[in-house]
Amino acid sequence: MERTYQWEHVDNPLIRNDATVQFHKAGLSATGVQLGEGYKATWELQAPENWVTNHVEVNVKGDGWERSLNLVRSEDGKWSAETSEKGTPPPDLAKPGIRQDEDLIEALDCDLGLCPLTNTMPIRRLELLEGDVPKTRLIMAWIDMPSLQVIASDQYYSSLGSNTVRYASGTRGVDVELDVDEDGVVIHYPDLARRI
Repeated sequence: MERTYQWEHVDNPLIRNDATVQFHKAGLSATGVQLGEGYKATWELQAPENWVTNHVEVNVKGDGWERSLNLVRSEDGKWSAETSEKGTPPPDLAKPGIRQDEDLIEALDCDLGLCPLTNTMPIRRLELLEGDVPKTRLIMAWIDMPSLQVIASDQYYSSLGSNTVRYASGTRGVDVELDVDEDGVVIHYPDLARRI
């Protein structure tokens, strides 16, 4: 089953996300485009079994610069990253790749910054729409956009109803109720994105 989605930023219409998703029995594969302030990114994501991410590739192009990230999770749970850079990026952008001091061994998911689709994997894996699931802590391999720096992000998910999930991030100070559809794909993420 293939579906396409579009989101625009709640406060900034210059930020948009498009995704084409292939749903599998217990996972998904997807490609997408993110338009941000001063950059365009394309990405591919594989989470084919038990909604666990095993590969994500992101390419970002800005004015006079570009960079890429190839992030892989091995069968034994180890994350590795290959990166490339060209041109002169804005001076405030962090280096791409896994930050040196980060421990991602507990991470089963990636979280692509500003992209609501990557909430789908933990929502489906934890079966948040199918029962009363208490607050559950997860570690994410969070990809900052557009720098492509990867850090360990502690995040919390719990059930609120058949189409509502509570999501919080201790790393970034987020605590919101997500409206989602029957596939666990975000419809409305307060202060971030709304599906169009």
